[in-house]
Amino acid sequence: MTESALVLFSGGQDSATCLAWALARFDRVETIGFDYGQKHIVEMDCRQTILQKIGQLQTNWEARLGDDHLIDLGILGQISETALTQDMAIAIAENGLPNTFVPGRNLLFLTLASAVAYRRGIRHLIGGMCETDFSGYPDCRDDTMKALQVTLNLGMDKRFVIDTPLMWLDKAATWQLAAETGGTPLVDLIIEDSHTCYTGDRSQRHAWGYGCGQCPACALRANGYEKYLTSTQNIAGRSE
Repeated sequence: MTESALVLFSGGQDSATCLAWALARFDRVETIGFDYGQKHIVEMDCRQTILQKIGQLQTNWEARLGDDHLIDLGILGQISETALTQDMAIAIAENGLPNTFVPGRNLLFLTLASAVAYRRGIRHLIGGMCETDFSGYPDCRDDTMKALQVTLNLGMDKRFVIDTPLMWLDKAATWQLAAETGGTPLVDLIIEDSHTCYTGDRSQRHAWGYGCGQCPACALRANGYEKYLTSTQNIAGRSE
């Protein structure tokens, strides 16, 4: 039986790692992206670059990589008053969540992805949600994903599986997973061509990639990369 997967692919570090993870495990892998009026719209260009390059990293990945689906979800940006969709400074809101939280975003993403998967005969939906190193977003929690999987299966009379390979990994472990999955070439691809910065800044190049270096997404990525390098160096030292 041929197993297929649909990866929620934004062009960021986490989704690029998930895409590689899927290519290493499934016979057919398709991708889906969403234009929801995000300020860091540069990620949409980055995702195309990664899609063009990632198939070359392993011998069978290019053959497994299938269609890419781009969904116009501009209505989400229109109804959201967040730092990711409006011109406002990043801060903690009254509810204790950062104002980068876009209410309903992952719920809509996975619902629309499941509709595409239904039509394409795909069973696995893969996302980079994580509740280990994250900003407290409630739609990234494992309980949310499990509840949504049940809802989608009941509502569509299917047996979708929502895979979240990063759910219990911190950012250092996410870098490590990329290294284990695609080696140094994948790590280099993520550094050079992925985009995670909330401000959409690609004018500053850091050891871990491009970004403003100040927003929460950059801070998590930089801290994780530093820990990953330290761990890698420690392992290399012990093996000498």
